[in-house]
Parts: sequence; C-alpha cells; structure tokens
Amino acid sequence: MKTNRIQYILGLLVLSLIASSCEDWLDMPSESKFDSSSVFESVGKAEMAVLACYTNTFNREMYYQLGMGTDECISTEGDTNSKNQMSNYVYTTSNIPTSTYNALYTGIEYANVCIKKLTAMREASSESDQKRIDYLLGESYAIRGLNYLNIVRFFGDVPYPTKPVEDLDTFISSRVPRDTIYDGIISDLQKSVDLLPWLSEGVYTTPERFTKNAAYGILARVALYAAGYSLRWDLDTYAPESVELAQRKDESRIIELYQIASDACSMVMQQNENHLVARYDDVFRNLMTGTYNEESMLELGQYGANVNAYSIGYTNGIYSHPNSLYAKSKPAMHAIPSYYFDFEDGDTRRDVTICNYDINSDNVRKLSTYAGFTIGKFRVDWTPELGVKVNKRNINWPVLRYADVLLMYAEAENELYGAPTVEAKNALKEVRMRAFNNDESKVGVIPADYSDFRKAIINERKLELGFETLRRTDLVRWGILYESLTEAKQKVISIANHSGDYADIDLYRAYLPVAATEFEDPVVAEDYVGYNTELSESEIADLESQGYVVVDMFSDDDLSNSKIYSADQVWIESLFRGLEKEKVELLPLNQKMIDVNPGLEGQQHPLY
Repeated sequence: MKTNRIQYILGLLVLSLIASSCEDWLDMPSESKFDSSSVFESVGKAEMAVLACYTNTFNREMYYQLGMGTDECISTEGDTNSKNQMSNYVYTTSNIPTSTYNALYTGIEYANVCIKKLTAMREASSESDQKRIDYLLGESYAIRGLNYLNIVRFFGDVPYPTKPVEDLDTFISSRVPRDTIYDGIISDLQKSVDLLPWLSEGVYTTPERFTKNAAYGILARVALYAAGYSLRWDLDTYAPESVELAQRKDESRIIELYQIASDACSMVMQQNENHLVARYDDVFRNLMTGTYNEESMLELGQYGANVNAYSIGYTNGIYSHPNSLYAKSKPAMHAIPSYYFDFEDGDTRRDVTICNYDINSDNVRKLSTYAGFTIGKFRVDWTPELGVKVNKRNINWPVLRYADVLLMYAEAENELYGAPTVEAKNALKEVRMRAFNNDESKVGVIPADYSDFRKAIINERKLELGFETLRRTDLVRWGILYESLTEAKQKVISIANHSGDYADIDLYRAYLPVAATEFEDPVVAEDYVGYNTELSESEIADLESQGYVVVDMFSDDDLSNSKIYSADQVWIESLFRGLEKEKVELLPLNQKMIDVNPGLEGQQHPLY
C-alpha cells in the first residue's frame, strides 16, 4: 500500500513555489520567481522543483473533453454544452478548451528552468552529487517531452520554446512544424533514458516518477505519433486547399521512427522488470487503492486537498447516489453502446472497462440499460475510502502501462517488416491471453499478414486501453478517425434497430437487487438473466414475484437521461454531427490563445 508521501510533498510545493496558476502560457512565472527561494542551491531543493513540474503534466480536459468523441466514449451532456460539442466535433474558435494547453506550457516552462539550472548545478557539483543531478535532469527532459507530445497530438504545429521565458529574445512565438517538435521530443527522451535509473536500481520506487522504464515507453509512444498520420497544411500560406491528412514526407525518417519505437519497447521487455498483472481487474483495483504493481509504469500522483484536481472517478466513473455508502459520483461521459459489444465472449476486460450498474441511495446496484453503461475502470466502489471530497478521491491517473508497451512493440515491428514478426505476434498474444484468463482456445488466431495484423492492433488497443485518453489521437495517427467513428455510429443505429449483428441482443435483463456493503467492493459486474425476445406482462410479473427487477435494455435510463428506443432518437442523430474528414483531426486554436500571443496571428487552422 502506498503512503502517497510524494503527492503530499507535491501539494506543499505547489503552494510554496507556485503562488498562482497561469492564465495563459505567456503569463508563466518567470525564472526568477520560480527560483525565488534559492531552490537550486542544493540537490534536495532542486529535487522538489522537479517534483513540482509533474503537477502540470496532465489536466482534466485530457480525459474529459479530449477523451470523448471516440468509438469508446461519448458525452451525456446537452447539445449546446461545450463538452458535448467537443465530443461531437462541433469545433469553434471559442469552445476549444484552453486549460490543458496552458497547463502543459506551464509545465514546459518549469521543465526548461530545471534543465537550465540543473545543467549549471552539475558543472559545479561534486562527483557524488552529479549522479543525483543526472536523474533529475532525466526527469526534466522526460516531463518536457511528455508535455509537448500531449500538445502536438491535439493541436499540431505549435510554439516550441526550449528555454526559460527569461532567456527568450521575444515574448511572442509562432507555430513550429510538428515534425521539428517531434524530433526535439525524441531527442529529449533519448537524453532522459541515458540519464534515468531503471526501476530496479531503487532510486525511484514508485511509478509516480519517471524511470528509464517509463521514459522508454513514452519514447516509443512519441515515435509512433511522429511516424503516423496527422492533419497538415502549408505553414507559409495557410491555404485551405493545402490541408491534408498525411504522414511526414521523409519515408526514411518514418522507418527510423518505427525502429526507435521498436527498440525502446524492446529495451523495456528485455529488462524484464515490468509484467502484466495476472488479472485485468487488479490493474484498476490497484490503481483505486493506491497499490503499485509491475504493470503500471507511470502514474500521475493524486493525493489530498491540493494535488487532487482532476475529478478522477467522479466525471469519468460510475453513477453513485449522494446518500449511498460511496457518496456522490456523477459522470458526464458514458461508454458508447456499441463498445460493449466490441468485446468477444469471455473477454474479462469488458466488465472492468464498462460498468453495467449504478449505485442507488440504498446502496443497491441498479442494472443499467445499454445507453446507461459507464466507465468502470475508475469506479468509486473500488476505492478504500471516500477521499478528501467526492471529486477528490485520491485516484492516480494511469499514464503508461506495460500492456501498452507490448502493443506498441507489436505495431512497430509490423510496420518495419511489412508483416508481424514472431516476437510481434507473441506480444499481441500475451495481451490477449491475459484478457481471456490464459484460455488459449479463446484467444483466436493471431494474423500473419500486415493488413490483418494492423487491424488487430487497432482493435486490441481499443479493448485494452479504453478510456485512458489515447483513442482519439490513436485513430488520427492511423489516419482512420472519420472511418472509425462513422462505423461506430452505424453500429449504434443497428443496435437501436435490433438489426444486423445486433438482431439477437438482449431486449430485457432481469436481476436480483443486492446492496453493496463495503469499500473495495469485490463485484465486477451485476449478474443478470438475459432475454432476446419480447416478454409479456405476465412473464415480467412472474419474474418480479420471484424478486427480480426487469430492465428494458432499450428504455430511458432515469439517471443518464439517455435513450436508445430507436435510431431516430435525437442523441443518435446528433452523434459525431460535426465530423468531417481532413478537418477535425486537429483542434483549431481558441481565439484566446492567439490574443495573448501575437506570434500566432494569422496562423489559425485554415478550415476555421
């Protein structure tokens, strides 16, 4: 069980070193303010400065506004709500969220300061201190790289400062080509893997800090994004006709990037320090209880009143009534109904990823309709306690898992060799074996050709990494966002019409209501009996006389206010209503971002 001392220190640092948050990236605290307490006069104080950088590596918007709008996750809010608009690709230059952009640039500024100061410290330090400084430098480079990745994958070409604000010649900055930025991120992460210790060296004993293991994993992630598709346009003319969804033009560099990804994953795999947890639900039970394991490679620490800002488990969890044992949890995002049926029979990940119940005021688990399925990975009934507040439950955010490393390795190998290698197939099989409780008969045949294996990886990442903020931009880097969401909407229409592959799904489910009685609830899914034909009134009455509650799976869910009676329901018609190919794959800039940085004037997304 973790003590969360790291997060507690972080909370103190945020109060003592960073007096106020930034409204925009140009208003970031200056180097002198960050260094006002002589932070870099000793290695111990410098370490606290590096720890403070972690608080600006993530933002609630990343799993919320930017995590919805996929073949996994949709918004439950009204059409005029900006979160719903983001989920459905109704972009304007005023509804694009800004706090992630600002927070990540704030973290970059802090990392830039740390890199500059630590480099100077190292030159003046004793040999005994230099190794500790190297570790801190490695973290700083990794944090800067992670932040730039998360800006570029949503916004594309952006300003790219690598010096502290105080050292810049100008306070305006224009867009820099994302290929240049990606190459810079890769350079940063390559430096970090040279400087950081392996987890087994015992320098950093938790996944709440970068180790060599985590840095290699993020390096692989960056390389795959850098090699993949993104929305591009002519940065000289910003002509609308120049907009295209494409990879970088240098094919030899693309091959190099896939090799970088493969090699980085291979280093982690050969080190043999990280492994898959035996049971998939334990990955997230451990996360909810603050227990570290060998699969979790990087987590964003959340603990206490000050470093607990992202409403994890509240906005992206299950419904829990305010009067229940677990207090209020009110998610604003649901699983898209088709996602539930994307899992094969026997796949243990389905009921962990997608929760099929709510918690009522009397603690009874209420079976959900198809439209009411919620995100199960961060459910409040798996926590050990209430936490500070209902939206501050001390739940860490999972940034990187070993399962992702295995899938990235398999993907990179397939791209490098035009077909999956034996090792690539084994990596995919390892993930699937865990999913089916090591029942090889259910795993299926691993594809042996390039195209089918690529499709298998695309699908497996959805099943394994659902709701972990990667899907939206994964679909973009594969060049299939439009096609995948068009297909997902058609699946929802088929579900509503009881047609095609969904003609025989349950129309009703009956369950015996049972009350939850404890935290760290052992239940994964509410048991039920399914009926794929209409039930008569007498049949329903008979079930009810036996204590069953009968749920019409196509009825209105009284908690979510969502409906799936038929395909002409407004919410289905409006699903992904703003989707346009070769337009929405990148966000436009919010006009506020341009207003505070004149260097961006005239550099808006050409189609907005």
